[in-house]
Amino acid sequence: MHTLEVNLKHSPLPIMVQKETLEGAQAEYQKITEALKGGNTVTLELTCDQVPDKHVSVLVSEVAAVQFYEKSGTASASGKPPGFFALMGESSQ
Repeated sequence: MHTLEVNLKHSPLPIMVQKETLEGAQAEYQKITEALKGGNTVTLELTCDQVPDKHVSVLVSEVAAVQFYEKSGTASASGKPPGFFALMGESSQ
């Protein structure tokens, strides 16, 4: 399972959706980054493969960052998801 994590401005919690395939995750990631670059799209609708009824619409102007990663049992022994925030927390120890 591949997770897309969208961080919003002024929000400490990310929006996360899961995609079953790498191609699906890359396509969603590309859709978000193109919307950020172009500026023509006002909202993005994201769907989740793991929870089919999960839909979320996001204002593109509020997106601060986006990342995707593969969720696996050995990805993180600390229980933290990979990414920028996990690295920041580990450096303060």
